[in-house]
Amino acid sequence: MPSDREGAERRVRTDWRDHPRLVGAVARLAEVRHGRARVFGFGPATALAAARANEALGLPGTPPSAVTALMDKAALRARANTLHPARPVSFARCGRAALIPFLATLIGYPCVIKPRAGSHGEGVLVVHDEAGARAAAPHYPEVTDLLVEEFLEGPELAVQTLSRQGRHRVLGWTRSLPAPAPASAPEPGPPVHAPVAPTVHAPTARGHDAPVALDPATAEAVRALVRGVLDLAGHRDGPSHTEVVLTARGPRLIETHPHPGAEEVTQLLRLAHGTDVLAHALSAGLGLPAPVRKPPATAHAGLRYVDFPPGGGPAGAADALAAARALPGVVRVQLRVPPDATVRRAPTGALHHAYVLGTGPTRPALTRSLDRATTLLHAPAPARRSR
Repeated sequence: MPSDREGAERRVRTDWRDHPRLVGAVARLAEVRHGRARVFGFGPATALAAARANEALGLPGTPPSAVTALMDKAALRARANTLHPARPVSFARCGRAALIPFLATLIGYPCVIKPRAGSHGEGVLVVHDEAGARAAAPHYPEVTDLLVEEFLEGPELAVQTLSRQGRHRVLGWTRSLPAPAPASAPEPGPPVHAPVAPTVHAPTARGHDAPVALDPATAEAVRALVRGVLDLAGHRDGPSHTEVVLTARGPRLIETHPHPGAEEVTQLLRLAHGTDVLAHALSAGLGLPAPVRKPPATAHAGLRYVDFPPGGGPAGAADALAAARALPGVVRVQLRVPPDATVRRAPTGALHHAYVLGTGPTRPALTRSLDRATTLLHAPAPARRSR
Protein backbone atom coordinates (compact mmCIF):
# COMPACT_ATOMS: atom_id res chain seq x y z
CA MET A 1 0.00 0.00 0.00
CA PRO A 2 2.81 0.77 1.32
CA SER A 3 2.47 2.60 4.65
CA ASP A 4 5.17 4.53 6.43
CA ARG A 5 2.96 5.29 9.43
CA GLU A 6 4.43 4.65 12.86
CA GLY A 7 3.68 1.12 14.03
CA ALA A 8 3.24 -0.41 10.58
CA GLU A 9 4.43 -4.03 10.76
CA ARG A 10 4.17 -5.09 7.14
CA ARG A 11 4.20 -3.45 3.73
CA VAL A 12 1.75 -4.62 1.09
CA ARG A 13 2.31 -3.20 -2.38
CA THR A 14 -0.83 -2.57 -4.39
CA ASP A 15 -2.69 0.22 -6.14
CA TRP A 16 -5.29 1.42 -3.63
CA ARG A 17 -7.13 3.22 -6.45
CA ASP A 18 -7.92 -0.17 -8.02
CA HIS A 19 -10.68 -1.52 -5.76
CA PRO A 20 -10.52 -5.21 -6.82
CA ARG A 21 -6.74 -5.20 -6.57
CA LEU A 22 -6.77 -3.54 -3.14
CA VAL A 23 -9.36 -5.98 -1.76
CA GLY A 24 -7.53 -8.95 -3.24
CA ALA A 25 -4.19 -7.90 -1.75
CA VAL A 26 -5.60 -7.23 1.71
CA ALA A 27 -7.83 -10.33 1.75
CA ARG A 28 -4.77 -12.59 1.68
CA LEU A 29 -3.65 -11.39 5.13
CA ALA A 30 -4.45 -13.81 7.96
CA GLU A 31 -5.56 -10.94 10.22
CA VAL A 32 -8.21 -9.96 7.69
CA ARG A 33 -9.51 -13.51 7.34
CA HIS A 34 -9.97 -13.68 11.12
CA GLY A 35 -11.59 -10.24 11.36
CA ARG A 36 -8.70 -8.70 13.30
CA ALA A 37 -7.92 -5.94 10.84
CA ARG A 38 -9.23 -2.70 9.41
CA VAL A 39 -8.47 -0.66 6.32
CA PHE A 40 -7.81 3.00 7.10
CA GLY A 41 -7.87 6.00 4.80
CA PHE A 42 -6.47 9.09 6.47
CA GLY A 43 -6.79 11.49 3.54
CA PRO A 44 -9.40 12.89 1.15
CA ALA A 45 -8.41 10.51 -1.65
CA THR A 46 -8.21 7.37 0.48
CA ALA A 47 -11.18 7.63 2.87
CA LEU A 48 -13.72 6.31 0.37
CA ALA A 49 -11.37 3.59 -0.90
CA ALA A 50 -10.88 2.37 2.68
CA ALA A 51 -14.62 2.36 3.41
CA ARG A 52 -15.35 0.35 0.25
CA ALA A 53 -12.59 -2.13 1.11
CA ASN A 54 -13.87 -2.62 4.66
CA GLU A 55 -17.39 -3.26 3.35
CA ALA A 56 -16.16 -5.76 0.75
CA LEU A 57 -14.03 -7.59 3.33
CA GLY A 58 -16.74 -7.68 5.99
CA LEU A 59 -14.70 -5.50 8.35
CA PRO A 60 -16.21 -2.87 10.66
CA GLY A 61 -16.19 0.79 9.74
CA THR A 62 -18.26 3.63 8.46
CA PRO A 63 -20.14 2.56 5.31
CA PRO A 64 -19.21 4.09 1.96
CA SER A 65 -22.60 5.79 1.83
CA ALA A 66 -21.71 7.85 4.91
CA VAL A 67 -18.31 8.80 3.51
CA THR A 68 -20.00 9.85 0.27
CA ALA A 69 -22.58 11.87 2.22
CA LEU A 70 -19.82 13.81 3.97
CA MET A 71 -18.07 14.46 0.66
CA ASP A 72 -21.24 15.81 -1.00
CA LYS A 73 -21.19 19.45 0.11
CA ALA A 74 -24.67 20.25 -1.15
CA ALA A 75 -26.31 17.32 0.65
CA LEU A 76 -24.26 18.02 3.77
CA ARG A 77 -25.32 21.67 3.82
CA ALA A 78 -28.97 20.69 3.49
CA ARG A 79 -28.65 18.19 6.34
CA ALA A 80 -26.80 20.64 8.58
CA ASN A 81 -29.47 23.28 8.04
CA THR A 82 -32.05 21.01 9.68
CA LEU A 83 -30.12 21.47 12.94
CA HIS A 84 -30.95 25.20 13.02
CA PRO A 85 -34.11 25.64 10.89
CA ALA A 86 -34.87 29.09 12.30
CA ARG A 87 -31.72 30.53 10.68
CA PRO A 88 -30.23 28.15 8.10
CA VAL A 89 -27.22 28.94 5.96
CA SER A 90 -28.41 30.24 2.59
CA PHE A 91 -27.12 28.30 -0.41
CA ALA A 92 -27.99 27.35 -3.97
CA ARG A 93 -26.81 24.72 -6.43
CA CYS A 94 -25.26 26.03 -9.63
CA GLY A 95 -24.96 23.89 -12.76
CA ARG A 96 -23.65 26.54 -15.15
CA ALA A 97 -20.87 29.03 -14.52
CA ALA A 98 -22.82 31.75 -16.32
CA LEU A 99 -25.41 31.63 -13.51
CA ILE A 100 -22.91 32.55 -10.79
CA PRO A 101 -23.63 36.32 -10.84
CA PHE A 102 -27.41 35.74 -10.69
CA LEU A 103 -27.21 33.23 -7.82
CA ALA A 104 -24.63 35.28 -5.93
CA THR A 105 -26.96 38.27 -6.03
CA LEU A 106 -29.77 36.09 -4.67
CA ILE A 107 -27.61 34.81 -1.80
CA GLY A 108 -26.11 38.22 -1.08
CA TYR A 109 -22.55 39.52 -0.79
CA PRO A 110 -20.07 38.45 0.31
CA CYS A 111 -20.69 34.85 -0.65
CA VAL A 112 -18.68 31.69 -1.23
CA ILE A 113 -18.44 29.66 -4.43
CA LYS A 114 -17.20 26.10 -4.09
CA PRO A 115 -17.31 22.83 -6.06
CA ARG A 116 -19.93 20.39 -4.80
CA ALA A 117 -17.17 17.77 -4.53
CA GLY A 118 -13.51 18.39 -3.87
CA SER A 119 -10.89 18.68 -1.19
CA HIS A 120 -8.10 20.91 0.11
CA GLY A 121 -10.15 24.02 -0.65
CA GLU A 122 -9.55 23.65 -4.39
CA GLY A 123 -11.79 25.90 -6.45
CA VAL A 124 -13.20 27.83 -3.47
CA LEU A 125 -13.63 31.57 -4.00
CA VAL A 126 -15.11 34.42 -1.97
CA VAL A 127 -16.84 37.12 -4.02
CA HIS A 128 -17.66 40.52 -2.58
CA ASP A 129 -19.82 42.12 -5.26
CA GLU A 130 -21.34 41.60 -8.69
CA ALA A 131 -18.03 42.42 -10.39
CA GLY A 132 -16.39 39.67 -8.36
CA ALA A 133 -19.13 37.21 -9.30
CA ARG A 134 -18.62 37.96 -12.99
CA ALA A 135 -14.85 37.61 -12.58
CA ALA A 136 -15.29 34.27 -10.81
CA ALA A 137 -17.34 32.61 -13.57
CA PRO A 138 -14.38 31.94 -15.95
CA HIS A 139 -12.62 29.99 -13.15
CA TYR A 140 -15.06 27.10 -13.64
CA PRO A 141 -16.18 24.94 -16.58
CA GLU A 142 -19.29 26.24 -18.30
CA VAL A 143 -21.22 23.10 -17.31
CA THR A 144 -20.29 22.51 -13.69
CA ASP A 145 -21.57 21.50 -10.25
CA LEU A 146 -21.11 24.26 -7.70
CA LEU A 147 -22.55 25.67 -4.51
CA VAL A 148 -23.08 29.37 -3.96
CA GLU A 149 -23.60 30.00 -0.27
CA GLU A 150 -23.53 32.83 2.22
CA PHE A 151 -20.22 33.84 3.75
CA LEU A 152 -20.08 32.99 7.46
CA GLU A 153 -18.57 35.71 9.65
CA GLY A 154 -16.70 34.82 12.83
CA PRO A 155 -13.81 32.85 14.30
CA GLU A 156 -13.21 29.49 12.62
CA LEU A 157 -12.44 26.23 14.41
CA ALA A 158 -11.04 22.96 13.07
CA VAL A 159 -12.62 20.21 15.20
CA GLN A 160 -11.11 16.70 15.40
CA THR A 161 -13.54 13.91 16.29
CA LEU A 162 -13.41 10.15 16.73
CA SER A 163 -16.55 8.07 16.22
CA ARG A 164 -17.04 4.56 17.57
CA GLN A 165 -20.26 2.62 16.93
CA GLY A 166 -22.15 5.85 16.38
CA ARG A 167 -20.84 7.66 19.46
CA HIS A 168 -18.84 10.77 18.59
CA ARG A 169 -16.08 12.03 20.86
CA VAL A 170 -14.61 15.47 20.22
CA LEU A 171 -10.85 15.13 20.73
CA GLY A 172 -10.07 18.82 20.48
CA TRP A 173 -10.08 21.87 18.26
CA THR A 174 -7.74 24.50 16.91
CA ARG A 175 -8.44 28.05 15.79
CA SER A 176 -7.88 28.68 12.10
CA LEU A 177 -6.15 31.96 11.34
CA PRO A 178 -7.41 33.39 8.04
CA ALA A 179 -4.93 35.04 5.74
CA PRO A 180 -5.78 38.68 4.99
CA ALA A 181 -7.64 39.09 1.74
CA PRO A 182 -5.52 40.79 -0.91
CA ALA A 183 -6.53 44.35 -1.66
CA SER A 184 -7.70 45.24 -5.12
CA ALA A 185 -5.72 47.78 -7.06
CA PRO A 186 -7.35 51.22 -6.57
CA GLU A 187 -8.62 53.21 -9.51
CA PRO A 188 -6.34 56.01 -10.74
CA GLY A 189 -6.81 59.19 -8.76
CA PRO A 190 -5.93 60.58 -5.35
CA PRO A 191 -3.88 58.32 -3.04
CA VAL A 192 -6.00 55.77 -1.19
CA HIS A 193 -4.76 55.04 2.33
CA ALA A 194 -7.42 52.57 3.45
CA PRO A 195 -7.24 48.99 2.12
CA VAL A 196 -9.60 48.33 -0.75
CA ALA A 197 -11.81 45.25 -0.42
CA PRO A 198 -11.15 42.71 -3.17
CA THR A 199 -14.02 41.70 -5.41
CA VAL A 200 -12.93 38.05 -5.48
CA HIS A 201 -10.29 36.03 -3.62
CA ALA A 202 -9.51 32.46 -2.58
CA PRO A 203 -9.88 31.99 1.19
CA THR A 204 -6.83 30.43 2.81
CA ALA A 205 -5.66 29.86 6.37
CA ARG A 206 -2.29 31.28 7.39
CA GLY A 207 -2.13 28.82 10.26
CA HIS A 208 -3.72 27.45 13.43
CA ASP A 209 -3.39 28.08 17.18
CA ALA A 210 -4.21 25.85 20.16
CA PRO A 211 -5.53 25.45 22.75
CA VAL A 212 -8.68 27.49 22.22
CA ALA A 213 -10.69 28.44 25.29
CA LEU A 214 -14.45 28.67 24.71
CA ASP A 215 -17.16 29.47 27.22
CA PRO A 216 -19.08 26.33 28.27
CA ALA A 217 -22.22 27.19 26.30
CA THR A 218 -20.30 27.79 23.05
CA ALA A 219 -18.20 24.67 23.54
CA GLU A 220 -21.29 22.53 24.02
CA ALA A 221 -22.96 24.12 20.98
CA VAL A 222 -19.91 23.25 18.85
CA ARG A 223 -19.96 19.64 20.07
CA ALA A 224 -23.70 19.39 19.43
CA LEU A 225 -23.34 20.72 15.89
CA VAL A 226 -20.51 18.32 15.01
CA ARG A 227 -22.26 15.30 16.50
CA GLY A 228 -25.53 16.23 14.83
CA VAL A 229 -23.92 16.52 11.39
CA LEU A 230 -22.11 13.18 11.78
CA ASP A 231 -25.34 11.51 12.88
CA LEU A 232 -27.26 12.91 9.92
CA ALA A 233 -24.58 11.68 7.49
CA GLY A 234 -24.54 8.19 9.04
CA HIS A 235 -20.89 8.39 10.09
CA ARG A 236 -20.40 5.69 12.72
CA ASP A 237 -16.72 4.82 13.03
CA GLY A 238 -13.40 6.52 12.55
CA PRO A 239 -11.94 10.01 12.66
CA SER A 240 -13.41 13.14 11.13
CA HIS A 241 -12.36 16.75 10.66
CA THR A 242 -15.02 19.46 10.85
CA GLU A 243 -14.68 23.17 10.10
CA VAL A 244 -17.02 25.39 12.11
CA VAL A 245 -17.56 29.16 12.23
CA LEU A 246 -18.66 30.82 15.48
CA THR A 247 -21.20 33.24 14.04
CA ALA A 248 -23.25 35.78 15.97
CA ARG A 249 -26.21 33.37 15.79
CA GLY A 250 -24.26 30.33 16.95
CA PRO A 251 -21.86 27.77 15.45
CA ARG A 252 -22.40 26.99 11.78
CA LEU A 253 -20.87 24.27 9.65
CA ILE A 254 -18.44 24.95 6.81
CA GLU A 255 -17.58 21.34 5.91
CA THR A 256 -16.97 17.93 7.48
CA HIS A 257 -14.44 15.42 6.17
CA PRO A 258 -14.40 11.63 6.85
CA HIS A 259 -10.72 11.59 7.81
CA PRO A 260 -8.41 13.36 10.27
CA GLY A 261 -7.14 16.85 9.67
CA ALA A 262 -3.87 17.42 7.86
CA GLU A 263 -0.77 15.87 9.39
CA GLU A 264 0.45 19.21 10.75
CA VAL A 265 -2.92 19.89 12.42
CA THR A 266 -2.86 16.52 14.20
CA GLN A 267 0.69 17.28 15.33
CA LEU A 268 -0.49 20.63 16.68
CA LEU A 269 -3.26 18.94 18.65
CA ARG A 270 -0.76 16.47 20.08
CA LEU A 271 1.44 19.33 21.31
CA ALA A 272 -1.36 21.48 22.73
CA HIS A 273 -3.69 18.80 24.13
CA GLY A 274 -1.54 15.70 24.49
CA THR A 275 -4.04 13.95 22.20
CA ASP A 276 -2.79 11.71 19.41
CA VAL A 277 -5.63 11.63 16.87
CA LEU A 278 -4.08 8.90 14.72
CA ALA A 279 -3.34 6.67 17.72
CA HIS A 280 -6.96 7.03 18.86
CA ALA A 281 -8.23 6.20 15.37
CA LEU A 282 -6.05 3.11 15.04
CA SER A 283 -6.91 1.86 18.52
CA ALA A 284 -10.64 2.33 18.01
CA GLY A 285 -10.58 0.74 14.57
CA LEU A 286 -8.72 -2.34 15.80
CA GLY A 287 -10.74 -2.72 19.01
CA LEU A 288 -7.78 -1.89 21.26
CA PRO A 289 -7.83 0.14 24.48
CA ALA A 290 -7.70 3.89 23.92
CA PRO A 291 -4.19 5.37 24.26
CA VAL A 292 -3.40 7.10 27.52
CA ARG A 293 -3.64 10.85 27.15
CA LYS A 294 -0.30 12.52 27.78
CA PRO A 295 0.01 15.91 29.49
CA PRO A 296 0.23 18.76 26.96
CA ALA A 297 3.80 19.47 25.91
CA THR A 298 3.30 23.22 26.09
CA ALA A 299 1.02 26.00 27.24
CA HIS A 300 0.56 27.26 23.69
CA ALA A 301 1.22 25.76 20.27
CA GLY A 302 0.88 27.19 16.80
CA LEU A 303 1.22 26.44 13.13
CA ARG A 304 2.05 28.87 10.34
CA TYR A 305 2.04 28.20 6.61
CA VAL A 306 4.64 29.55 4.23
CA ASP A 307 4.07 30.12 0.51
CA PHE A 308 6.74 31.29 -1.90
CA PRO A 309 5.89 33.73 -4.71
CA PRO A 310 6.01 32.55 -8.32
CA GLY A 311 9.62 32.56 -9.46
CA GLY A 312 10.84 32.14 -5.89
CA GLY A 313 11.25 29.13 -3.66
CA PRO A 314 13.50 27.52 -1.09
CA ALA A 315 16.47 27.22 -3.45
CA GLY A 316 19.60 28.44 -1.70
CA ALA A 317 17.72 28.80 1.60
CA ALA A 318 19.62 26.12 3.54
CA ASP A 319 20.94 28.72 5.96
CA ALA A 320 17.48 30.21 6.45
CA LEU A 321 16.02 26.76 7.13
CA ALA A 322 18.71 25.99 9.67
CA ALA A 323 18.20 29.37 11.36
CA ALA A 324 14.43 28.91 11.51
CA ARG A 325 14.78 25.42 12.99
CA ALA A 326 17.19 26.72 15.63
CA LEU A 327 14.80 29.39 16.96
CA PRO A 328 13.49 28.89 20.52
CA GLY A 329 10.14 27.11 20.48
CA VAL A 330 10.28 25.96 16.86
CA VAL A 331 9.43 22.25 16.79
CA ARG A 332 9.41 21.58 13.07
CA VAL A 333 10.00 23.31 9.76
CA GLN A 334 8.66 21.20 6.90
CA LEU A 335 9.13 21.86 3.19
CA ARG A 336 6.53 20.43 0.83
CA VAL A 337 8.45 21.32 -2.29
CA PRO A 338 11.95 20.12 -3.19
CA PRO A 339 14.68 22.23 -1.58
CA ASP A 340 16.02 23.24 -5.00
CA ALA A 341 12.58 23.97 -6.49
CA THR A 342 11.48 27.17 -8.20
CA VAL A 343 7.79 27.85 -7.62
CA ARG A 344 5.86 28.34 -10.84
CA ARG A 345 2.53 29.46 -9.40
CA ALA A 346 0.91 30.30 -6.09
CA PRO A 347 -0.63 27.36 -4.20
CA THR A 348 -4.38 26.94 -4.13
CA GLY A 349 -6.79 26.08 -1.35
CA ALA A 350 -5.26 24.44 1.71
CA LEU A 351 -2.11 23.30 -0.12
CA HIS A 352 1.00 25.21 0.96
CA HIS A 353 4.70 25.14 0.17
CA ALA A 354 5.93 24.80 3.78
CA TYR A 355 4.89 25.10 7.39
CA VAL A 356 6.37 25.95 10.78
CA LEU A 357 5.19 24.27 13.98
CA GLY A 358 6.12 25.81 17.31
CA THR A 359 5.41 26.08 21.03
CA GLY A 360 5.69 28.82 23.61
CA PRO A 361 5.07 29.51 27.31
CA THR A 362 2.85 32.46 26.36
CA ARG A 363 0.89 33.43 23.27
CA PRO A 364 3.13 36.46 22.52
CA ALA A 365 6.28 34.32 22.82
CA LEU A 366 4.81 31.74 20.47
CA THR A 367 3.80 34.40 17.96
CA ARG A 368 7.26 35.97 18.01
CA SER A 369 8.96 32.63 17.29
CA LEU A 370 6.58 31.71 14.48
CA ASP A 371 6.73 35.17 12.91
CA ARG A 372 10.53 35.16 13.02
CA ALA A 373 10.70 31.68 11.46
CA THR A 374 8.34 32.54 8.62
CA THR A 375 10.23 35.79 7.97
CA LEU A 376 13.47 33.85 7.64
CA LEU A 377 11.91 31.46 5.15
CA HIS A 378 10.43 34.29 3.10
CA ALA A 379 13.71 36.19 2.93
CA PRO A 380 15.26 35.93 -0.54
CA ALA A 381 18.46 33.95 -0.83
CA PRO A 382 21.54 36.18 -1.24
CA ALA A 383 22.72 36.52 -4.81
CA ARG A 384 25.83 34.62 -5.68
CA ARG A 385 28.89 36.64 -6.56
CA SER A 386 30.16 36.14 -10.06
CA ARG A 387 33.71 35.04 -10.40
